[in-house]
Amino acid sequence: MKNLLVAAALVTAGLSAQAKDIVDTAVAAGNFKTLAAALQAAGLVDTLKGPGPFTVFAPTDAAFAKVPKADLDALLKDKAKLTAVLTYHVLSGKVMAKDVKAGSVKTVQGGSLTLATTGGVTVNGAKVTAADIAADNGVIHVVDTVLLPK
Repeated sequence: MKNLLVAAALVTAGLSAQAKDIVDTAVAAGNFKTLAAALQAAGLVDTLKGPGPFTVFAPTDAAFAKVPKADLDALLKDKAKLTAVLTYHVLSGKVMAKDVKAGSVKTVQGGSLTLATTGGVTVNGAKVTAADIAADNGVIHVVDTVLLPK
């Protein structure tokens, strides 16, 4: 019985050690270096490591590369604007791809995103290139474009 309890404790410890939040999951993927740096610059890392749940439409490094360098550099230096842009990519709650409904959804930033489901999921016209990347505090959907609030 004692060995069974020790084994159960080890399995439980192993499972909790493997659980990754949204930030750790994105960093481990390797193609979100610019997003990770932007989250750090905006002071949002702790928020997205929090309990959530969150749904994040995460732009890849290639998506950030589409933004003119001067614009991106200026954005990274303006914490308020950067925070607004990053939180515009986040929904409160966990929305899996199968649950996406076409229409408008409110972001953490306060603005709205337009979701479409014809020919795959799009967000404000940006394509979701990978969906349902699970994290222990939400889900990540990869987008091919940086979304800018209006």
